[in-house]
Formats: sequence, C-alpha cells, structure tokens
Amino acid sequence: MERKSFWKSGHKPTLFGAFLYFDISFMIWGMLGPLAVVIAMDYPMTPVEKANLVALPILGGSILRLVLGFMSDYIGPKLTAQIGMGVTVIPLLLGWLWVDSLNQLYVVALLLGIAGASFAAALPLAGQWYPKEHQGLAMGIAGAGNSGTVLATLFANRLATHFGNWEIVFGLALIPIVIVFVFFSLFARNSPNRPAPKKLSEYSSLLKQRDAWVFCAFYCVTFGGFVGLANYLTIFFNTQYGLSAVHAADITTFCIIAGSFFRPVGGFLADKLGGTRMLTYLYMGACIMLIGVSFLPPLPVVVVMLFLGMMCLGAGNGSVFQLVPQRFGNEIGLMTGIVGAAGGIGGYALPLILGQLYSTYQSYTPGFVILSLIAAASMALVLVMQSKWRAHWLKNSLAAKKESTSFSA
Repeated sequence: MERKSFWKSGHKPTLFGAFLYFDISFMIWGMLGPLAVVIAMDYPMTPVEKANLVALPILGGSILRLVLGFMSDYIGPKLTAQIGMGVTVIPLLLGWLWVDSLNQLYVVALLLGIAGASFAAALPLAGQWYPKEHQGLAMGIAGAGNSGTVLATLFANRLATHFGNWEIVFGLALIPIVIVFVFFSLFARNSPNRPAPKKLSEYSSLLKQRDAWVFCAFYCVTFGGFVGLANYLTIFFNTQYGLSAVHAADITTFCIIAGSFFRPVGGFLADKLGGTRMLTYLYMGACIMLIGVSFLPPLPVVVVMLFLGMMCLGAGNGSVFQLVPQRFGNEIGLMTGIVGAAGGIGGYALPLILGQLYSTYQSYTPGFVILSLIAAASMALVLVMQSKWRAHWLKNSLAAKKESTSFSA
C-alpha cells in the first residue's frame, strides 16, 4: 500500500482557508498589544492597567475556545468559523464607534476574544483532512496563521499615527475579515472523515484523563508564552528602552515572525523526530533565552534573545499539536478547544506577571526569571511523561512512522 504525499493527502483550499481565517483573526486579536502604547496617550494607565488591557483579549479567547471547540464537534468547524467571523465584527464596530472610556475599552478587549477562539475551529478543519503521519505539518501550516499578529504590530500603530486616532484601526480591520469570510465560505470544506459528535458525558471524561492536563500544561507555556509576549513586547520595548510606539512595535514584529513561521517547522520536525524530543529541546532553548533577557542587556542583544526564544515557543506550538491527534484523534475538535484554552490562560497570565512585577520592583528582571523557570519545569515534565507514553500510546505512533517509512522506501 502506497502512502500519499502531504500535498496529495488532504484538501489544499481548506488548508489555505483555515490559515487565512486564523491569520486575520489573530491580527484582530492582537491589535491592542501594539496599540496600548498609543491608547495610553488618551487614557493614562499604570503598568498593571496596561497589562490588563493587553491580557483581556487573551482571557476572552481562552474562555470562548471551549465554546468554539464544542461547536466544531457538533455543527462542524466550517460553520463554527463562519459564526466566529460574523461575531468578531461586533467588537470591531464597538472599538471604532462606541469606546469613550478605559472601562468601555476593557469590554471591547474582552469581546475580541472571539477572534482568538478561532484556533478551536481552524485547526480541526485543517487537521481532519490529513492522516496522522501528516497532521503535524497540516496543523502547523494552519496554525501559522498566528502570523496575523505580525500584521497587527506592523500596521496598527502606523495607521493610528497616520490617521491621528487609534479608533480608525478597528474600522479598517473590518475590510480584511469580510474578504476572508467570502473566500472561506466559497472554498473551505468540512472533511468527510470528520468524527461523529460525542455525548456530553464523553466530553467531561476527557478532563479526567491525566494526558489531557499534561497537554494543557505544555501548550499553556508554548502558546501562552508566544501570544503573551506578542501582546506585551511593545510595552516592554517602550518602557525599558524608551522606543517610540511605532519603533517598539516594529521590533516586536521581528520577534513575532520567529514564533509564527517556525510553528509549521516545529510540526514538521516533530513528525520526523518525535514530538516529545522536539519539546525537550525547545523548552530548553526558551529557558536559556528568557534567563538571558532577564539581565536586560543592550537592545540588539535582547532582540536576538527574544527572537530565538519566541522561535522556540512557536515551534513548540507545532510540536504539541503533532502529539495531540495521536493521543486524542477521535476527540480532536474538543481537545483543540481545551488545549487552546489552556494556552490562552498562559497568554493571559504572562502580561500580568510582567506588569505586576515591574510595578512592584521597577524592573523586568524578576518577571523574566520566573518565565525561564516555568520553561525549565516544562522541560522536566516532558522528560517524565515521555517515558510513560513510550510504554503506552506513543509506541504505536513510532511503529506507524516506521511502517510509513518502509512503504515509501
């Protein structure tokens, strides 16, 4: 029996549609990160208030991913994605035409979470079209839509500066999401091999399984670290190094590129080398880079360290989701929502850690030390779980990989 190559085994229009949906949603989800520095000129904020502003969309996304994960299982990921894009229009309109105080902006920030919840529909939509030996790469490509954060950091502050107000950025964001909605509706398709919906009792049983919580912990660090830094680094560069809003966002963009475009690389390498092995290396790399950042070296050095650290976290996202379908293949829709929610919680916590500790100690050193220790603890957890998994489900995955190699030889 001959195995199909990656590009022949799935549905390319759906893969591209899932990427675009995720990409534009991430752009919208991450707008407040760079804009926070500009918004602070209209609404002066303490370090903790700034951290809250950029963290609230992540919290909203974390909660709503569970909802979209459930919907993906029951009504299909395509319809779920269409509903998600439709509802995303609401906070964009509110941010453009309604906001007149910091408290109202907090409401918009929380509602932007619907865009972040796109993860729970985009990844199952793409992944369900591909066999297990290619799911790491497929979900990595769809998940590379987190590169939408690059669009936010690259253009949000420039547009706000050009038009003389930041509210117009919300209005302009309506244009690309409408275009993507039309393309997605025309070309994306649900997989004919989509698993049948599970009963509610079966969903709750997932949370009783230790492996589900382990994957949540892994993703809380990789995705949470990536999205949390993506939303906070503009504030960090502006506060620590005195950069302008546009310049700080530009450097943040450079760092985000590493995390975004190395996600599919992480999935691909995990397919080849094994997800647990890749995660061990990547957590180690993130730990080393974050402890280096804690010394607050000169700007060129800290940029390189953050670039490499976010590269490790981004590749780690792909590696985690190379493992999830192998362990929970029949529950991938709900597990994507659960694990994605955990990642969102990590992303919500990170700005609060950095903002609160900076407010207390007037230094970012304690915050980055704590982040590096979390990465080190994650690496230790991978090593512990790897030995347990090899004795159970992981050995079947390794056998399938060897079989695939022998067929293609």
